[in-house]
Amino acid sequence: MQLRTYIVEDNATIRENLIGTLEELASVQSLGWSETERDAREWLAHHGDRWDLAIVDLFLKQGSGLGVLEACSRRGRSQRVVVLSNYATADMRERCAQLGADAVFDKSNEIELLVDYCLALGEPRR
Repeated sequence: MQLRTYIVEDNATIRENLIGTLEELASVQSLGWSETERDAREWLAHHGDRWDLAIVDLFLKQGSGLGVLEACSRRGRSQRVVVLSNYATADMRERCAQLGADAVFDKSNEIELLVDYCLALGEPRR
């Protein structure tokens, strides 16, 4: 199963590498991306249940990934939202969990864990 995925990341190099890696290794289908909280909120609001996974950075060109997490609070039961950030401290992980993040990954050393997470999500349910 391909995971229909939306990326919220303002660094073009990181975003392009992430999309390429996840499409190649984790059966991810990129639906699009945004660089700002406002654009991400608008996309999520207009696409309802037509996505499976949102990957959100905390620091954006405008706004914050925390605001994007809040915008995902009414998502469907099968939809997942994860944070991918260089600022994955214990306090920030806790804050993201409070806002409904399903997982938090550190960009610098947990990309493989994100790939594994995506692979697990894409496995058929038994």
